[in-house]
Amino acid sequence: MPQTTVLTVGSLHYDIMVKADHLPRKDETSVGSRWYPKFGGKGGNQAVAVARAGVASRMFGAVGEDDFGTFLRRALREAGVEDGFVTTLSGVGSGMSVAIMDAEGDYAATIVSGANLQSDPAALADPGLWHGIGLLILQNEVPEALNIAAAHQAKARGIRTILNAAPARDLSDDLIGLIDLLVVNAVEAEMMGAGPVDDLASAALAAHHLGARFKAVIVTAGSNGLAAVEDEGEAFSLPAEKVQLVSSHGAGDAFIGTLCAALLQAKSLDEAAKAASHAAALHVSAQD
Repeated sequence: MPQTTVLTVGSLHYDIMVKADHLPRKDETSVGSRWYPKFGGKGGNQAVAVARAGVASRMFGAVGEDDFGTFLRRALREAGVEDGFVTTLSGVGSGMSVAIMDAEGDYAATIVSGANLQSDPAALADPGLWHGIGLLILQNEVPEALNIAAAHQAKARGIRTILNAAPARDLSDDLIGLIDLLVVNAVEAEMMGAGPVDDLASAALAAHHLGARFKAVIVTAGSNGLAAVEDEGEAFSLPAEKVQLVSSHGAGDAFIGTLCAALLQAKSLDEAAKAASHAAALHVSAQD
């Protein structure tokens, strides 16, 4: 059967975005200029990015039986993402976050996971979930047990698994052994044991360091670009496109979704990374 769909197992968040001149310090009450709701969660954002890149996208996750959940499910459908394996749970709230974005486009956020912590790993064994799937995307906003269960199901079917290890946390050897490609940003790479990443050269060193534990690695370094180590040990670096930053919020998710869409279309890792970098550049320079 043709494997034409990307499956994302991950989080769904109702994001409350706040715009302000600056990010508040500890004990400071700052004044914002506006707020607005936004569809979010790394899982949801990446699933939407896959669909926007022109590839069929399916989501596995959970929302609460509340208005936030209704909003999230509607947003998935409007973006062209299959939501038949998104479960609505009673007695628990949907995941949500509050993010503050400053005048330079940088942001800080706090998430409340809610229903994202309650997905049933056993439900990943449903054969219908894997119909037509050619690639699996995971992140770290859901319990590791869910990621391991999904990755085991993918491996049993010969499906590649990409882990965006965000936010950074300790990973079990079981999960590491199931990952075909790790994608992390500079902060996550450092938190996973690589040195500081502040340019392409240090990103390349970080990718090689992480490559000792993972089959293939991409380390993104924001406006500096990215560095990668492939399965056979080959490496490459890619400078970032020069754009005017409006907001960095969600850029990593745009990168992941586009990367995975390109990989499913049989692009090389180098080609997929270029497409993903371009999508991220467009994202950070776009107006609301």
